[in-house]
Parts: sequence; C-alpha cells; structure tokens
Amino acid sequence: MKTVAVMGASGTLGTTIVRMLLERGVHVRALVRATTHRAKLEALGVTDFVVADLMDPASLQRALTQGPGIDAVISSAAGFTSHSRRTKDNDTRADIEGYRHWVDAAKIAQVPRFIFISILECDKAPGVPHFYKKFLTEQYLVEKQQPYLSLRAAAFLDRPRDVVAEKVKSGVFPDIAPGVAMDMIYSPDLARYAVEAALDLPASALNQCIDICCDVPATGPMLAASFTRILGRPIVAKPAFSSLVTFFMPLIAKIVPSLRDGVAVLFWVRTGGYVTQDRQTQEKWFGKLPTIEDSVTRYCQDRKF
Repeated sequence: MKTVAVMGASGTLGTTIVRMLLERGVHVRALVRATTHRAKLEALGVTDFVVADLMDPASLQRALTQGPGIDAVISSAAGFTSHSRRTKDNDTRADIEGYRHWVDAAKIAQVPRFIFISILECDKAPGVPHFYKKFLTEQYLVEKQQPYLSLRAAAFLDRPRDVVAEKVKSGVFPDIAPGVAMDMIYSPDLARYAVEAALDLPASALNQCIDICCDVPATGPMLAASFTRILGRPIVAKPAFSSLVTFFMPLIAKIVPSLRDGVAVLFWVRTGGYVTQDRQTQEKWFGKLPTIEDSVTRYCQDRKF
C-alpha cells in the first residue's frame, strides 16, 4: 500500500484529493494545524493525522520520517487563508519560507515525488504576491533537486467560498473580469490530476510545470450561456463588482492589508494574462482536456441545481 502525505488536507481542494486517494486504496497521512477541524477527514476514513506547521521545520521532518515511508507528497496548502486570519497562527511568510521548509523536509526524507499545486502563469505575475510566491517555490524545488511536478491551475470554476452557486440560483453568473477570457478548471479535475501525478505518472513526467485548464478560455457570457443550456433557464453574466467599487479597490486595499493580494489578483486577471500558452503538455500526461460545457454540467450536478 502506498502512503501519500497531504499538506492542506482539510481545505476544499485538499479534502477532495484525500477522498480520491482513499478511493484508490492509498494510506493518507494528513498534515494539519493544531487548530484544524478534523471531522470531515475522519468521516472520509483518515486515521493518520500529524500536527505540522509550515513555519516549524522540525514538525515537517517528523511528519515525513515517522511511520511508513512516504511515496509522494501533495501540497495544496496556502499560507494566508481565511483559516489563518481567524486563528492568527500563520501568515503569508508560509508561502515562501514555509514552503522552503516543506521542500527541505521532503528532500531530507528522500520523498520520490513532490506534487505542488501552483497557479497558471505565476511566473509572469511578479506584482501579484499570491501568484508569484508559487513560482518562487517552483524555483526552490529545482534548486534543491527535489523531484517534483508543479500543476499550474487555472481559475477555479468553483470557489472555496462558492458565491457562484448562490448567484446562479438567482439567475446571475458573477463575472469578475467583464469582456476578458480566462482559463478555468473545475477543482475535482485538478484533484484527480494531483492524485494521478502522485500515483500513476512515470518518473519521466517529473521535474516540470504543467498548465491545468479546460479546453478553451472562457468569458463570463460564455459561462452564463453554458449554465443556461444545462439548467434550461436564463442565466445572465453580470459584473461581480460595480465600476465604483472597482475604482476604489486600490485605495481600500491600502487601508485593509488583507485585501491587497485579492485586489492585485483581480486587476491582473483583467489584463487578460490568465490564459495558458500550452495545452499540449496537459493532454500528453492526463488525456483529453475537460470542456467548459462538461465542467459546468458536473458543477451543476454536484451542487444539485
């Protein structure tokens, strides 16, 4: 039986990854904070929990050296999240220093493969901290010669706090970048790719970054049209933010530091840069790309619209 350690196991994406690993008969070691609620993971069948913190190198090394050897790690954790804001037990330093500790721990434990959830085009967004820190981790993996695969995910069709579902129920698709096409992915597809990367891909697939997305970039009206066809009722794309709110966002971000990253992401997305230049590599290793229509269909089924 293979053992996979999952960092960020209690998050929305992490929980899906854990469930898929368990369905494959894998032993999952869930790395969690001391303050993490474990009920969902326990309900899935996880029994191996290790309290670890990205800012505590010793805890990371213990997590990867105790018990059975680790065949792979999957890393979907982000340092600065709604959880960290509530508990005040972490901050954005985890996205740089913390991930370096995590890579070091994997190298020391001689983990055969490090599957890293990154962000599409992160190397081209130095002005977006949340994005560019992913690129810095990719560079550190190369520097440390830790075998890795970086899955550079497009924007999620479903979001951690899924405002899309509620808006669609009222007949509206919230468009965060009116008039701009961006690549997207349904997070269960990303989770499936992460599991396949950890368990199935040959070693020849490692040590590269792979853009993960649907078959074509989509605009808000395109997505609204898909929802309309699938649900059989009109769904209209409308700006997620008014022009007045958008105008004042940079000022608000200066006053409220926790909003700065989100505002930087929003303005970068609106430049049109969130589109891959390479779909062939994803198709080579993971097969036919999911379509926008299929992704929206499964999203509606999962949300029981």
